[in-house]
Parts: sequence; C-alpha cells; structure tokens
Amino acid sequence: MTEQPNILILMADQLRASALPAYGNTVAKTPNLNRLADRSVIFENAYCNFPLCAPSRSVFMSGQLATHIGAFDNAAEFSSQTPTFAHYLRTFGYETILSGKMHFCGPDQLHGFEKRLTTDIYPADYNWTPDWTRFDERLEWYHTMHSVTEAGKCVRTNQLDFDEEVVFNARQKLFDMAREPGQRPFAMVVSLTHPHDPFTIPDPWWSLYTDEEIDDPVVPEPPGTDPHAKRLRHVNGAELLQPTPAQVKTARRAYYGACSFVDHQFGILLDTLEATGFAENTIVIVMADHGEMLGERGMWYKMSFHEDACRIPLLISAPGRFAPHRVSECVSLVDLLPTLASVASPDWKEQAPTRFLDGHSLLPHCMGEGGTDGVYGEYTAEGAVAPMVMIRRGQYKFIHCPADPDQLYDLKQDPYELNNLAALPEHAALTEQFRAEVAREWDIPALHEAVLASQERRSFVARALAKGQQSPWDHQPDRDASSMYIRSHMDLEVLEKRARFPTVAHHE
Repeated sequence: MTEQPNILILMADQLRASALPAYGNTVAKTPNLNRLADRSVIFENAYCNFPLCAPSRSVFMSGQLATHIGAFDNAAEFSSQTPTFAHYLRTFGYETILSGKMHFCGPDQLHGFEKRLTTDIYPADYNWTPDWTRFDERLEWYHTMHSVTEAGKCVRTNQLDFDEEVVFNARQKLFDMAREPGQRPFAMVVSLTHPHDPFTIPDPWWSLYTDEEIDDPVVPEPPGTDPHAKRLRHVNGAELLQPTPAQVKTARRAYYGACSFVDHQFGILLDTLEATGFAENTIVIVMADHGEMLGERGMWYKMSFHEDACRIPLLISAPGRFAPHRVSECVSLVDLLPTLASVASPDWKEQAPTRFLDGHSLLPHCMGEGGTDGVYGEYTAEGAVAPMVMIRRGQYKFIHCPADPDQLYDLKQDPYELNNLAALPEHAALTEQFRAEVAREWDIPALHEAVLASQERRSFVARALAKGQQSPWDHQPDRDASSMYIRSHMDLEVLEKRARFPTVAHHE
C-alpha cells in the first residue's frame, strides 16, 4: 500500500502487559483485544520509559526521554516548543485529534493536536509537585491504600463518566470524518483512564468474574531488601493500612473487570472503523502509559522498574501492511514518534527535525526485518529521593540510583526479579558495563539538582497562583451550537443527504 494510512491509537491507563491474554494471561476476558492481537505485531517486551502518567505520556508524544524535556513528575510542564508526533503528522498532511486523557501540565493543552474532543480527567496545574526535601511528609494528593481496601462493585464513578464521554466523542468524530468529502488522513488518539485505580467497576464487568477464578499475586510479599520499594510503601500509605488477602482478591477482580470495560470500549471503536469504511486503511495501535503492580511484591500502582509497573502492552495492527508476528526485542514508548513518522512519510527525516529524538522507528520490527533492542528508563517523581535510571537490553535489566544498591536481573532465568545479581562476583563485569553506560548517558548529580530546582520553582508558582483570581489551564472543548444538527441557515435537503451515512443517490 502506498496511500497514507489513517492511524488510531487506543491508549489505556495503568494496563500492565501481563493482564492480557495476548501476553499469556488466563483470567482476563478481553475478546476484542484478543481478535485484534490475532492480526497484530505483538511486542512482547515493550516498556514505558517513566512509570508515571504525565511523564510517560510526554515521552510518548515527544520521542524524547523525560529528563531531556524536564518531565520530572505529574506536575511538570510539557513545553510548547517541544515537537510532538502530532506536529510531525500535521506536517505530513494529517488531521490530528485527541479524545481523552493525556495529562498535559501547563497552559498548552493541545501540543500539536488540531482538535481535542474532551477535557482531561487530571488537573493541568503544578499542584501535584513532589518535594524531595520533605520526603517524610505525605502530601494530600498521594496514593493511599484505600483504593485497595475499599475496592469492589460500584454503580458509577467519575472515571466511567470520563471514559464513556471519551469513546462517544471519538466515535462521533469517526462518523463525522466519514461523511466529510475530501477528508485528510487522520491520526486519532483515544485515551481512557481505566483500568487505573481506584479498583471499582460496575456490572456487567464486575460479574464477568468470580472470586474463585481471580489469580493471586505470584510473589505476594516483598522479597529481600529494596529501598525504593520501602519508600513507595511509605508514599502510598501501605505502612498505615495493610490490605487483607480478601481485599487483595477484590481489588484484582475489579481490575480485571476494568480491563474488560476497556476492551468493550475499544471494541466499540473498532466496530466503528468497520462501519465507516476506515478499517481497511487504518493502522490500529494499542498501548498503555505504564503498568500496575496489583499486589505483586506487596506493591501497588506503578512508580518502580519492576516488570509489572513498567512493562506494557504494545500491539500494532495493519492488515495488508504488517503480517501478524511477535517481536521479542526490547522497545519502548520513546520509539513511537519515529515509528508514526515513518508510517506517515517515507522521507520524514528530510521534512522534520530528528537530531534530538531518543527513539528508533519500530517499522523494521513490524516488517519482520529485525530492529533495535534496548530501553532506557528514568524515575524522578514521588517516592524517589534521587534520580533512578534503568537499562533493559537482551535478557538483563539494570537499575541504578545513587541512594540505593544497584540491581541487576536476568529476566530469562528470573522473570519475577527475585535474585539481584549486581553484587555477585560472577556478574561483576556485566554490572560494571552497565554502570559505565549509566555514567555516559546521564549526569546524575546535575540531574538531581535540576529536579530540585524544578520542584522549588513550580511549588512557588503554584502557591502564588492560588492567591486571588485564578485562570485555570484545564482544556475547555469547543462546541459551536449554531452549526450543530439542524439550523435555519442550512439547506435542509442538502444537510439531510450529507448527514446520512452511507449516502444514497438521489433519484428523480
């Protein structure tokens, strides 16, 4: 195919790879994603580069590592001068659309998207800025264990309100584009907030599962000493409120229910692609911003480099372009921008800047030609007291933080990361190689100072903006009621004919 394909990116929040049958899960009921996986390139070792919402999404959008763009935490501003894949695709002739969550902080709430169909579920201000100088103080917006201890069936939540609005608007936009003559190719991101905690979901998703079929954490208790995990338990309040085994089971059941809810919503959009005739020439990408520990190692949420927190699903479906197969090499969200640019324009490097990009196109992987193998990860948000970095390559994962002992895991032999090899003499050479690579790629002391300075600046600005009249940055979707549905200035016959899809030829 030579025609520019449409691109539909379906993004879930906090969806770990191991929760899906495409990655070996035997509990989750996700029939739509299962069917999509059957015709997809499945990246078995895909990772986020920063296991937290806003920074991970900034990396996904920009193709740059978080520390290169100052995306240090969930309240770090995403600069308007940072090119995103939406800017690239607009350059190549695409209509760029966002429906749902992207957690942009700062006054720019578009970042290259022409249209944003909904507001965000999260705030756009600086009020969620952590403070490393007061680590022991738990701020009011931190996670708590109440999401676990109060998990269960519900009737309604604000997350349901949000996600159903997101899908409704995205579906409507697909129909609008199908009825628009001369429609440009589109790139649409539909980003849900499920299965992010709190762990609660209504029927029919709750009742799809029984307690008996819900699997338990493979490693339910914290193994050995992991200083960062201990800090996260403090930040998340696990030291104050320990869930019972029954509460863990209930939270996991609600999470699986939320995964099925996400699957249903994605199914609605996949069906709409078929109904509009877009399916044949639309590349569909399914992904997540990060994972969810879900009680493994006694840990919940994300914010660490253990597999369930940072390994994500990544499916790319393009029938007629890419044959279904599995890719074992390690890739990450930073690779999405060059991948999308490569799909949109074969000569994209001649039309747009490339020198600051940190990722690599996944197109060779999609074509079955091999490709890069390697991931860099970073973490500088709450729960840290110094920058943490991660290197994932081949069968190994290396984690470094100047405040903690190094960690080295052989994921082929030790998939649950129970045996830290970093201090063992037989792995001394490999550990030293990774340490040297960290020293080449990151100036950790300078990064530490940059994080502290950023936190201080943003905290001061947030306090100042809370005084007097406030001008929120939260996105307000545009709706012009005078041009919607049927209005008196419109030619009714032309309007009705155009609004019907598919159109019907007029017979005299």
